[in-house]
Amino acid sequence: MFTQACPAFAAWDIGGFWNKNVKSKFKKNQQQEQQAEPDYDSLWDNISPDETQNIQVEKNAAPQSDVSVYSIEIEGNNLISTEEIMQNVKLQPGDPYSVEAVQQNLKSIYDMGYFTDKMRAIPIKVDDKNIKLKIIVQENVPITDFCITGNNSIATGDLLQILDSLVNKPQNIIKINEAIEEIQQYYASQGYILARVTSISDDPDGMVNIAIDEGKIGTIIIEGNKKTKEFVVRRNILTQPGTIYNENLIKQDLMRLYGTQAFKDVKRTIERSEENPEVYDVTIHLEEQRTGTISIGGGLDTATGLFGTGGFTENNFRGMGQRISLNLLAGTGIVMADSSMLNRANLQAEISWFEPKLKGTDNSLMVKVFGRDFASYQIPLAVEQRFGIESTISRAFTNFPHLTGAFSVGLEHVHVKEGDGSQIANLYAAHNIPISERAKQLQGGLFLSLSPSLIYDTRDSSTLPRSGVFANVRFDEMIAVDEFENTFGKLSAGIKKYYPVGKKSSVSLAFRAGGKIHGDMPEVMAYRLGGPYTVRGFRMSGIGTGSGFMMGQAEFQTPIPFIDRITDAKFLDNIRIAAFVDAGQIFGSTVTNEIYNRPIHAITAGVGVRVFIPGVGPLSIDWGYPLTGVPDGTSKGAFTFGVGEFY
Repeated sequence: MFTQACPAFAAWDIGGFWNKNVKSKFKKNQQQEQQAEPDYDSLWDNISPDETQNIQVEKNAAPQSDVSVYSIEIEGNNLISTEEIMQNVKLQPGDPYSVEAVQQNLKSIYDMGYFTDKMRAIPIKVDDKNIKLKIIVQENVPITDFCITGNNSIATGDLLQILDSLVNKPQNIIKINEAIEEIQQYYASQGYILARVTSISDDPDGMVNIAIDEGKIGTIIIEGNKKTKEFVVRRNILTQPGTIYNENLIKQDLMRLYGTQAFKDVKRTIERSEENPEVYDVTIHLEEQRTGTISIGGGLDTATGLFGTGGFTENNFRGMGQRISLNLLAGTGIVMADSSMLNRANLQAEISWFEPKLKGTDNSLMVKVFGRDFASYQIPLAVEQRFGIESTISRAFTNFPHLTGAFSVGLEHVHVKEGDGSQIANLYAAHNIPISERAKQLQGGLFLSLSPSLIYDTRDSSTLPRSGVFANVRFDEMIAVDEFENTFGKLSAGIKKYYPVGKKSSVSLAFRAGGKIHGDMPEVMAYRLGGPYTVRGFRMSGIGTGSGFMMGQAEFQTPIPFIDRITDAKFLDNIRIAAFVDAGQIFGSTVTNEIYNRPIHAITAGVGVRVFIPGVGPLSIDWGYPLTGVPDGTSKGAFTFGVGEFY
């Protein structure tokens, strides 16, 4: 990095550097002679009569075809090589000699930018047919170093790398202008789109001084918020007055505002401050939307079957950016369930409240109360009833903007009741398992959960990601309040990496694993594989359930091929077709796997369709075909239906 202290200097305005209609000029100190494009006619007039007395060509006469250039010599150059100069000389030995040709070549040399206007062309007679052309140049004062001031956001060393090629070479207007443009482009690539080189001057010792205005923010103005409190808007804008404007950071602020779901549109404008022209005023333009919605809908999901939903959501409660919601769901039951699951309706209800800035801090708080009644896909031929409350506080790490930490506290009552005792008794007897083991399967309880977690997210989009990483890790300490000896802990983690393919397609690779850390995990809380969000191509829990698991997925997604050549319908942009391979393994197998002869591990491949619905996420339909792990006599292949993305 450049560490030399910059001497004081008088700067000249070079605003013309950015005005396409004004030719850039490099201004020198008053002690030096200002450059100007030379009068090429006068150059010829300055040639000594003694040097031209043997040339039989007058200045204004037509070129004589019988006089040729025998050779060309360059003199006066020290830092610029003769070879580099000769690349700009079009006149070659053997070419006809003419005043016009000499003038054109002198202009080409001058246009290189390294030389003063004190250049001369001297024709010297070789014989009656040939002359030797001697071109004498005078180099500009060489650049000994650069002194950069005003750069607080970009390191001096990074800027000097752009200028290094000009050091120890004659001053060159063209090259300096190109370097200045490159400096400004480099600033823009880092998000500093307002940064400009404001002045340049040189010292007699060859030091070139460059002053930069990076574009400081004067005031941030909020417009368009009628319902939303202004402090709610400002707490989502991390960019502050007095800092250097960065487009990348402003975009994050705008996305943060848009993510509150309180606004239909969010824009920004930038103007020079009328009160202080040295800074910029940034105006955030907001267009609020109706944030309260009543919804009625339905769909198809592997876990809930054909279902209907209803609910109410307010995304900007009291204009405070808070969100409250009530959701009800009634489903017919698990789609394509096997003989281990009851044919029973799935009923769910949940009410939640979300505060994005708890007590004005960067912590967010989510509180939800829920109740669920459904046919268990963990415990065969049983009914699960779950009621509870959960509170989660989360915060993004200041020094690691892609990392978020969270801590959840929950209280849940889990009740598992018998659904078909006679069939279970027959299954236990057929496998010589004591029926007393059934009580362990039906074990539930009242659990206090303490769950710290971390999330790392660098995805380019939360709805249609094509690059980046999403990773999470979570530990759950499940304290059995009613029977403490049933307390257990488990740890799970996952990572998913996206790779762009072409302009719109992507490949994702995912790995997930989890397992019991201590205690005896009841089967109702066991891990499962098979069905949506796990290993597709199997029914729910079709591979098995256990106290641990690991699985991997590879998936390719692409728009419908050539659809843009067939129709311009925009909704088709939200449809993707997919091909995938899944693999998984269960550890700590349960009794259920034994009585239903589940494979425990499997590899599948298949295809699917993704329909992305704003505010909901992807609706997925997949058909998978097991490549391994299918017991004899079992049908191969299965459809799975899912809502949203699972990590």
